[in-house]
Amino acid sequence: MRLENKVAVVTGSASGIGKAIAEMFITEGAKVVYSDISEIPGFVESENAAFCRTDVSDSTEADALIAFAVEKFGKLDILVNNAGIGPTAELTATSDEMWNKVLAVDLNGTFYCLRSAAKYMKDNRINGSIINMASIMGLVGFRMASAYCAAKGAVNQLTKVSSLELAPDGIRVNSIAPGVIETAMTKDSLENPDARAYILGSTPLGKLGEPNDIAYAAVYLASNESKFVTGSVLYVDGGWTAQ
Repeated sequence: MRLENKVAVVTGSASGIGKAIAEMFITEGAKVVYSDISEIPGFVESENAAFCRTDVSDSTEADALIAFAVEKFGKLDILVNNAGIGPTAELTATSDEMWNKVLAVDLNGTFYCLRSAAKYMKDNRINGSIINMASIMGLVGFRMASAYCAAKGAVNQLTKVSSLELAPDGIRVNSIAPGVIETAMTKDSLENPDARAYILGSTPLGKLGEPNDIAYAAVYLASNESKFVTGSVLYVDGGWTAQ
């Protein structure tokens, strides 16, 4: 098993990509703390899985999440910063509230959890792996998504800077940038025939991604197989950004 004896925190793991990552990590031998802003219906705690309700946009809750993982499972080797929101609106219709909320969760939340995990790993000399969830929207522009694009672009820069600072401590920091993945977050857009046709037509492989496509990438970046990989953005997008 590729993550045997590892302990991981996965934020935003109630559904979609985060849930797929958490489940695959457990399959690969890790102990996982699931984290989300709401309780997970039907969640059953086990020797390999625990839940910690967390609002990552609150730095004190982000710190408490990392502390919970260490208390529950004895250490922390892996952090996956997956929690995110993506409301859409035209630029001129984007309210202060929407803008601030997206950056609070998608950017600030990533920073708070990364900072807390990095401090723990440094202090305890753990050669950990921190994985930030970016997006193709951090590289290319999308109409109706100014806040989300800005946040994800910043996540990529945060990944690069933190990877440089943490490299001397043996802590790796990378991003995964998904293309369009079929999840609850993309459901409304994908139910629009015109939008679905546009997305499929813009994806060279001609199909949508699945949550497990991202989970496989996360396992690679969390495992020792990627021990010489840091500061990278791994695009899992069906070829979208190759154009």
